[in-house]
Parts: sequence; C-alpha cells; structure tokens
Amino acid sequence: MTSSNRVRVSYVMESTPGVTPTTPRMKQVRLTGESLSGAPEYVDSDELRDDRMNADPIMVGQTSGGGINFELSYPHPQSFVSDGLRAALFSDWLNTPERDNDGTADSVITAVAGTTDEFTVTTGAAFVANHLLRATGFATAANNGVWKVTTGGTTSVAVLGANLVTEAAPPATARLKVVGFEGASADITALADGLGSTALDFTTLGLRKGQWIKIGGTADATTFAFLVTAGAVARAAAWARVTDIAAGKLTLDNLPSGWSTDVGTGKTIRVWFGDQLKNGVTPAPMTIERGFMGQQVPAYIVNRGMQAGQLELTMEAKQKITGAFTFTGLTASQGTVTLDASPDPATTNQVMAGSANVGRLAEGGSRLTSPNWARRVSFTVNANLEAQDAVDNFGAVYIREGENTVTGQIDTYFGSNAVLQKFYDGTVTSLNGRVAKNNQAVVIQIPRATLRGGGNPSAGGKNQTVTAQFDFSGALDPETGANIIFDRLEYFA
Repeated sequence: MTSSNRVRVSYVMESTPGVTPTTPRMKQVRLTGESLSGAPEYVDSDELRDDRMNADPIMVGQTSGGGINFELSYPHPQSFVSDGLRAALFSDWLNTPERDNDGTADSVITAVAGTTDEFTVTTGAAFVANHLLRATGFATAANNGVWKVTTGGTTSVAVLGANLVTEAAPPATARLKVVGFEGASADITALADGLGSTALDFTTLGLRKGQWIKIGGTADATTFAFLVTAGAVARAAAWARVTDIAAGKLTLDNLPSGWSTDVGTGKTIRVWFGDQLKNGVTPAPMTIERGFMGQQVPAYIVNRGMQAGQLELTMEAKQKITGAFTFTGLTASQGTVTLDASPDPATTNQVMAGSANVGRLAEGGSRLTSPNWARRVSFTVNANLEAQDAVDNFGAVYIREGENTVTGQIDTYFGSNAVLQKFYDGTVTSLNGRVAKNNQAVVIQIPRATLRGGGNPSAGGKNQTVTAQFDFSGALDPETGANIIFDRLEYFA
C-alpha cells in the first residue's frame, strides 16, 4: 500500500518550457495535498459492427496538470511558494541586493575582513551607502546581524563599526540581504504625507512606487519620538505605502492612525523594505516530480512544462492562511528513476494565520475596523491558460496565456453602510492585507478594485450577526502598472 504521508513532491524551474534542466537541482515542496495528473487520452471508434462489440479505445494524446494546496509561510526566494507566485503572476520578483552561498561554501560570499568590516562577494546588484544589510548563516556569531552600509559596491560592501571577525571562507549557509535603510542623525523627518530628508537621497535606494515600508527600528533612537510615546502597538503598526519617490521626499499613503510630523531630533531613523512582485507577461514553467517513497521500489511521476495558471489565497479569522496553485502542463511520464535522489529540503518558516498574524486588512486606504471588521477575504488570480495541441506531437506543444484576472470576496460585519455605499455608488477602491510573523512580512495589495457583486446583508433568523459579503475584481492601476502586487520583507525590526 502507498501512504500519502510518504509522497515527496519536488520541483525545478525550466528555462525552456517542457525541458527539465540537465542534472536538475530539485527542491522539496511544502503542501497539504495535491491533485496532479498526467495521463493518456483516449477516444472510442465510431465504426459500425454487426456483432455489437467495441474495438480497442484509441490513444490520441496526453494531458498534464493539476493542483497543489499549501499553507502560507514566508515565501523565501527560490522556495516553492515564491516560485509559484512568480509563475501565477507571469513575472519575477524585484529583489533588493543580495548574495547567497546557496549550499556551496566560499562561492558567492568569499571573505569577511575583520580589520575593515568588509564582505567580499561576487559581482551582482550594487549595495548602496545607507542600506541596512542583514548577514545570516556565517560561522562566527559576530558576523551575523544588521548594519548600516558605509561603502557600497558590486563586489564588496563595508559596514564600518560592525566589529566583524575575519572569515576566509564563509560557509554554505552565508547570506547577505538588503532589508532597509537608515538615515544620519536628525536627517529623516516625518511629514504629514510621508518622509523627508536633507542628506539622504531616497532615489538611490532601489525603492519602488506601490511598495510597502515599515518605519522605525527596535531601539528608541531609530524611531520617531511620537511613535515611542504612543507605545508598542503604534510602533508595530507604523507601516505605509510608497506613492512617489524624490531625492528629498518619500510620499506615502495608507499611513497609520496617529501619524504625526516629527523633525527627528537626535534620531537615526530606520526604515525597512523588501522585494516586490507585480503581475506581468513572462511565463515561468517548472518540472514537478512526485515520488511515492513508501513503495519498495518508489514510482516517480513527472509533469513537465507546468505553468501556474491560477492562484487562490484565503485569509480568515482564527484560521491558517491557505492557498492553492492550479497548473497546466505540456507532458507527463512515469518510471522508477528519480530526477534528483537528494532534493533540497523545503523551507521551515512557520505557517501564518488569520487574527494572530494579520496586522492590517484595509479597504480604500483605511483599516477595516469597527463597526465593519472583516471576517474573511479570499482572492483568485487567473491567467486563463489553454494548452495548445499539434497533430504531430503526443503532448501539448504550447500553453497560451490569456488576460490576468483578479477576483475575490470580502466578508465583513454589517455595522454601518460605509462599505455598502461604495458598492451602490460603484466607487473604485483598493484592498490590501499585511501578514507578519517572526520579523518577516508579506503584503498583498489589489491597488484598484471594484465591489461588483454580493452586498446583500440580510437577517436569516433571530440571534444572528448580520454580515455583508462583497464580490470584487481588480483592474489596471495606472500608478503602479499592476492589478495585483506582493511585497515580502525578509526581515524587519
């Protein structure tokens, strides 16, 4: 017998759709269930027979596709959820500068110099002065931390004052990642509609319109005085969205309740930001292998050219945040030889949940709060894929993408007509939700949305809470050039 608890699912990204890379480095998938399939297709003969019998069915081709269900955890780069989101949105993550030895010691991060507080790296995206650089996975504890970049570059980065310890060959786990920026003393100020600066040029930091930032660090000296005075809850809620970037001003919306102006006297303000993913037009196919490891000789089923055509995600009060990818593929095969006998292990980030980890769910730029608290929100991104067949090919030859549609539902308590009025008036709005756990965060936003269905609060019987459920759809937002955007912050304080 074969147990579902012994099924191993792994994947690798493809450069050419339907072609698994040579000697692939597979990665294990975290999942709660799957419905992948790859099978021949048959039709019956239409021949007339006087004996009333049927001839053998006729094999005409093959199908490949199916779904993988998951629980949301932080989508670390090159993890299945990260690559699945990339595939579903037909785009790639725009990452902050990073370097990662990614399993091979002394390969990308090649030295730590204690005398100069400098990391030596292979060439890549430039680190910039005033970036906040996070170092993890180094053999010496003193070399792990978050520091302000003093001298940037593409092949080295200095963090003077960090008191680094020399490591001639950083280990396979070593990683450097830009997670924010820090201003000089009293340079970053809080404006009524954003942040200002005199010395720091915001345009040099790699920020993007529509991106979410977290304002303020753990130490009081890195946080505006009014947030320190307001307390821990206000400091944790100090998030905002970038709408414009100029040398001396970062214009923000979705500012937190109680936001105030502050000249930042004596403060070295820290601001945290991360990677961004917007819907686009570039497919990201993958090979997915299922191994039935409980069998005496494991069987392996391989689906190639798998493109994520649909993403579903649900956030509900006091429930795990769940999702599903639905794939359309080109070909499938089975056998007893695996593509990779030792796939990379899956990530171990903890699963995120509604209520406990959702810091804010907003409509129209403001949190959905009393008396119209949100109970549940779900959305679907659909690429409207279609597999294309050819007369001289057994499997599909191409997967045609359609338009990117974003639809969903939001369920609120019906405490006032504030949201209902927008539904009746056809007011264009926006939706966003922030999920944070263990100093990591994911922000999902639909920057331009219309409430187009539902909206029918009713009293079904006595002793019931009246709720209002609205169907919505996303559309092109001219400011961000997208209809759905994901932000991920690998670290914030």
